[in-house]
Amino acid sequence: MAADEIMAKQGTLLRRGMTFAEWKDVGRRLARIADGSAWALGDWIIYGQEVYGRRYQEALRATDLDYKTLRNYACIARRFPPARRRLSLSLQHHAEVAALDEAEQDLWLYRCETLGWSRRELRRQLAARAGRIVDEVERVTVRVQVSAERERRWREAATVANCPLPELLTRVVDEAADSLLLPGGRRTDPRLALVAASA
Repeated sequence: MAADEIMAKQGTLLRRGMTFAEWKDVGRRLARIADGSAWALGDWIIYGQEVYGRRYQEALRATDLDYKTLRNYACIARRFPPARRRLSLSLQHHAEVAALDEAEQDLWLYRCETLGWSRRELRRQLAARAGRIVDEVERVTVRVQVSAERERRWREAATVANCPLPELLTRVVDEAADSLLLPGGRRTDPRLALVAASA
């Protein structure tokens, strides 16, 4: 077990009488460790997929880590090989631009570095560019129950598309909604919308 891991588990990074600056520095270091772990786990999963095929899932179960989170880490790590990662930015910054082409990814990450944008600010800027207003208060979570087999297929599709599953689902449903809800409130045949969304 690494020294940082032992110290974090035992709480020895925190001590009575710390100044605010010291306490803040500990948080900054812990965040860097957590972010580095996310990248390392993503790379670990990619290696397992490439070298061990489907057997890598046995190792995932042995870690007791959340499968969905690990798959998202792998998806982002695949989109950003080590040479393209911005060490001054979090994995979450990279996740926000993962669906863009490489040139746009680099542009937005450069802006984050030079302008000091948080992940939230990056998300806001991307939404403004797309002509959308993102208000965190108005965001909702939609839950859909599906079979385990369907979820597995969707995750495989997200891996092939090189994007996180929530992003893929949102994109497909948005395309279907656009096809169903024509300008002026006219609606088209739902079956045609689903065909268009899957094309």
